[in-house]
Amino acid sequence: MLSLTNDLEVNVKIIYHCFGGTHSSITAAAIHLGWLPEKEAPPAYRFMELPYFDRRDGWDQGEIVFMGKDRQGNEVYAVGWGSASSMLTSLIDDLAGLFEIDRGSCRLVNVMKQVNLMMKIGGFMSRRLKAVRVGRPIVIYGARLAYRSIRSLVHKVQWEVGRPV
Repeated sequence: MLSLTNDLEVNVKIIYHCFGGTHSSITAAAIHLGWLPEKEAPPAYRFMELPYFDRRDGWDQGEIVFMGKDRQGNEVYAVGWGSASSMLTSLIDDLAGLFEIDRGSCRLVNVMKQVNLMMKIGGFMSRRLKAVRVGRPIVIYGARLAYRSIRSLVHKVQWEVGRPV
């Protein structure tokens, strides 16, 4: 938790975002919440146990889903913003300033840089083409390959929101 004073603690809303909001952002949120292992990529079935993993479609883009609270009381969310992620992050930042909301109380984390070609191909096949039987194993394989990179991003976020002001 961020401590402003000894008496006042500020919890941060952490929003992991990616293109579809169903693979990398869900994986990042799950790592953040301790639902997936720290040391190595989990087996395929563990990804399928995650809420929303490979279950959201295009009409779900823009819908921010609450994943849970971390050990410090920060709220963790996931969302897919399609190709509009940079525009929406800028919009949210501008709205925070306009409404005088503490910009430190919300952290938008783009997970797209951690997404590999296997995740893109598998995700496209599974979600867009509805070829789940073919696409899902590919996207899970890609998620396992990207796991270390996603975990590193999550650890960076946890460190940044957990340190004192």
